[in-house]
Order: sequence, then structure tokens, then C-alpha cells
Amino acid sequence: MGIFSRTRDIIAANVTDLLDKAEDPAKMIRMIILEMEETLVEVRASAARTIADQKEMRRHITKLEKLQDSWTEKAELALSKDREDLAKAALVERQKAVDMIEQLNAEIVVLDDALRASEADIAKLQNKLREARTRQNAIQTRMESANNRTKLREMYAGSKTAEAFSRFDVLERRADLAEGRAEAAGMGQGGKSLEDEIAELRQSDKIDAELAALKARLNREG
Repeated sequence: MGIFSRTRDIIAANVTDLLDKAEDPAKMIRMIILEMEETLVEVRASAARTIADQKEMRRHITKLEKLQDSWTEKAELALSKDREDLAKAALVERQKAVDMIEQLNAEIVVLDDALRASEADIAKLQNKLREARTRQNAIQTRMESANNRTKLREMYAGSKTAEAFSRFDVLERRADLAEGRAEAAGMGQGGKSLEDEIAELRQSDKIDAELAALKARLNREG
């Protein structure tokens, strides 16, 4: 069983209500669009058959009009030959052609009305189909957005993210150790620091003082 029982139900349907009541809106909208497309094809095919029927009727009318003229000529010929009986028979046949022409013209009028109704239905179906496709795009966008948000939340709060950040901590610790080894390797290999030079000056002053004291003592003893 389809969602709709065809053209009139589709035209009267409220797509929004159908989607609101659906357990799976995405699946429902796909089914709605599919049925609308199938119905649109059927209505167009019916309209095409109606147009073909009209064309055939008009061709038949053209033939009947020629036949009508032919019986008129035959009736006139019979009268010119004083054959009123034949003229009357020809007029009877001519009237049959006239009656058939009137009947076909009446049928064409009925088909014209049907075509106008089909054209109106096709326009309404196309509008409904556009509405459904718009809703489908909106639903698809919302579903993609929801899925993306879910993935982001899993990424932020999930075990994989925690594991990845713990690996970053390990890598940072390794980098710290590598930098520490590089700095330690350079210790004692550079020039003298300011503290070193001041300490040397103090040591030099002490030695000079001791040397002066030694000289003074030797001079006294000598």
C-alpha cells in the first residue's frame, strides 16, 4: 500500500504532518518523493494519451467534413438529374457525417476540460514535489549536522582523545629530557662567567698580599 491513493490525496496531503508523525522522517520523505514522482509520470502519460486522442478525433473530423461535402455534391447531382430519391438518400448520408462531426467535437470539448484539469494537477504535483524535496534537503542537512556533532562530542570526550593527549604528554616529556641533555652537555665548555672572573681576581689579590708579606719578612731578617 502506498502513502497516497494517488493524485488528489497527494495534492491534499500535508507533508509536514506526515513527517511529524513518522518514526523515520528521512525514510518517509524518500517514500513520499518516490510516490509523487510515479504519480507525476502517470498523470503526464494520461495527458499524453488524451492529446493523442484529440489529434485522432480532429483527423477523423477532417475526413468527415470531406465526406459531408461529397454527399452534398452527390445530392445536388441527383437533383439535377431529377432523381429526388437519390438526392434524399445522399442527404441522409450527409446528415450522418454531420452528426458524427458534432459528436466528435463534443468529445474534444470534454477532453479539453480533462486536459486543463491534468495541467492543473501536474502544476500542483510539481509544487508538492518541490516542497518534499526541500524538506528532504533540510532533513538531510539536519541529520548530517547531528551526526557531525555526535562525532565531535565523541572526539572530545572519548577514550581515543584522552589516549592521544596522554601520548602528547609523553612526547613533551621526551622533548624536555632531550633539551636537558643538550644543556648539560654544554656545561663547562663555554667561556668564563662573570662570577668566575671575580673569584679569580680575589684569589690574585690574596696571593699578591702573601707575596708582599713574605718579601717584607725576608728584608727584616736580612
